Amino acid sequence: MIIGLAGTAVALALAGRRVLFLYAIARGGQPDPERVLQVRRDPKSDVEDQVTEVFGQRKLLKWTVAGLAHAAVMWAFILLITVYLEAAVALLFGLDEHIPGLQTWGPIGFVQDTIALACAAGLLTFTAIRIKNSPRRIGRDSRFKGSHLSGAWITLFMIFNVIWTMFFFRGVEWASGNLDYGKGAYFSYAVGHLFDGMSHDTLEVLESVGLLLHIAVALVFLVFVVHSKHLHIFLAPLNVMFKRRPDGLGAAQPMMSGGKPLDFEEADPDEDVFGRGKIEDFTWKGFLDMATCTECGRCQSQCPAWNTGKPLSPKMVILELRDHALAKAPYFTASEEARERFTDEQKLDMQVDKELVGENGVIHPDVLWSCTNCGACVEQCPVDIEHIDHILDMRRFQVMIESSFPSEAGVMLKNLENKGNPWGMSETKRLDWVGELDFEVEVVEEKLPEDTEYLFWVGCAGALEDRAKKTTKAVAELLHIAGVRFAVLGPMEACTGDPARRLGMEFVFQMLGQQNVETLNEAGAKKIVATCPHCFNTLANEYPQIGGNYEVVHHTQLLAHLVEEGRLTPVTPIEENITYHDPCFLGRHNKVYKQPRDIMATVPGVRTQEMHRHKDRGFCCGAGGARMWMEERIGKRINTERVDEALETDPDTVSTACPFCLVMLGDAINEKKNSGEAKESLEVVDVSQLLIRSIKGEGGSAPAKEAVAAE
Repeated sequence: MIIGLAGTAVALALAGRRVLFLYAIARGGQPDPERVLQVRRDPKSDVEDQVTEVFGQRKLLKWTVAGLAHAAVMWAFILLITVYLEAAVALLFGLDEHIPGLQTWGPIGFVQDTIALACAAGLLTFTAIRIKNSPRRIGRDSRFKGSHLSGAWITLFMIFNVIWTMFFFRGVEWASGNLDYGKGAYFSYAVGHLFDGMSHDTLEVLESVGLLLHIAVALVFLVFVVHSKHLHIFLAPLNVMFKRRPDGLGAAQPMMSGGKPLDFEEADPDEDVFGRGKIEDFTWKGFLDMATCTECGRCQSQCPAWNTGKPLSPKMVILELRDHALAKAPYFTASEEARERFTDEQKLDMQVDKELVGENGVIHPDVLWSCTNCGACVEQCPVDIEHIDHILDMRRFQVMIESSFPSEAGVMLKNLENKGNPWGMSETKRLDWVGELDFEVEVVEEKLPEDTEYLFWVGCAGALEDRAKKTTKAVAELLHIAGVRFAVLGPMEACTGDPARRLGMEFVFQMLGQQNVETLNEAGAKKIVATCPHCFNTLANEYPQIGGNYEVVHHTQLLAHLVEEGRLTPVTPIEENITYHDPCFLGRHNKVYKQPRDIMATVPGVRTQEMHRHKDRGFCCGAGGARMWMEERIGKRINTERVDEALETDPDTVSTACPFCLVMLGDAINEKKNSGEAKESLEVVDVSQLLIRSIKGEGGSAPAKEAVAAE
């Protein structure tokens, strides 16, 4: 008992000291009151998240084998607490003492032994996965590339020690007559037979040794856990509790300073926080994200930048920030007086003067600017880390304070400020597409006509980019055929500001957003349909931050509804093999996966085949995060990688539902045609173009397309 209690006291003291250090780091971060308020406003959602995400292991089970192994280990941690309760009773009150009911009911022993064996099977599975995916063997193709590998192996070893010491202790306990589960604890019962024939004194010594070993392993493991990535055992439920809770990835967060939205008119660069320029600018939730990362590499394995040879790994961004935070914490958590006493050598060790973003900084600029904001990392993260928010906040500081960003993006920003669109074209050209239709389109002058059902938000690409204009005309014609009364803003429409916001230039986003909200409110807009997922996401999820609250639908949602109602009826077969590319801002960001596929399913003759990465695992086209207006100089082009995946399905047509994807995939397909890797008839079209072809009797087949292409 003395040995056990002394060991427990030492272990708890060491673990407690570490916990207090980590708590001090969190307290050193910026406030984020909304995280706490959302839990108070909607405790039901938190309970649901804990049930599904933490206990149900929803995200982990998307990867079935690894998910089942993790579920077994996680539930072993929970259920085997009862075994440690028994060990505590034996330690404090004697080896032959028991808790009535708990330590005498056979089914409890059965559950304990079963989950322990399942945990052992999980450990073997993890061992096999780590050997198979070792970075030494497969390099950057391993999702564990960059992870702290030694910590993972130590953890597996420590969990194994928990299991074998448990069965050793309980086996001896059964042999000495102190295990009252009978044959319910079947494996402990089997182990107990190994000690048949030993004397009572020998068994008592072995039982004491087994008990102390079992407790010692747990105490050593506790100290190790709070000093390692496996702190997620305790922090994951907290991170899930305080995560953002949109349906999908939702809006980019507004710029915050001191826990309040930043007012640009009254902001002081010397007092207010503009994004994240140093580690202590992160909020406590940011530090919680860093501490919760399990280094599993699921985010890395799905990242389009990492998969095309770029330096960005969402996992490594979090780990590098975490390592820097731990190094600098003694400085930024200290008082001003204490900081003055640190020597230059100590400050060097604490990375006090190290840039957060820079050539020799914590995060290299190429890492920061490789992100497409596709959301694959956030979607896959089993502990709900918000990688995009952190990357965006670091971009904001670089753009707004340091004026450091890719030069070609500067042209886009100037065009947005001066012309209201990224291409710098005249606003009068926003209605050119209307003249190519054989019916009139209502253009708003001041107010929407009362019988207008939808304001059609055309978007910059839909109005000004030749390939995207085909989608705009197809949607307008479909709405006309279905008898939907709609109107457009024409020259009064300006860019929603999405490219500026995703680049990090929040000021330009606010300027454009407030201008558009004022226009929409004065026009009396209530229901909006948009063809661009970026516009759709901004109007629906981000404009409420600046006073714009509208019912916004994507054109695929509206068209699918009109087809379901019978107001649009595709009749002419399109005998083609079609693969659909999920736009990130429509799919992962807003969970619209079904409707585009429903539209294709109603077109006679269409044969659909999914790419191996689709829906929530879909692969980006490379245009998001303002990458549409930046050169891609490192590694393989993301759009080329995606088209290579599309070509594996041997498609006659690639379909999508986003003008950016249309452009990016189209460019890559043209490159493939020039190199002879794709047939000349292959094209990329919006799903609305497929629908209008079938409705208007312009169907056809792949051979017919090939004949036209040959001519």
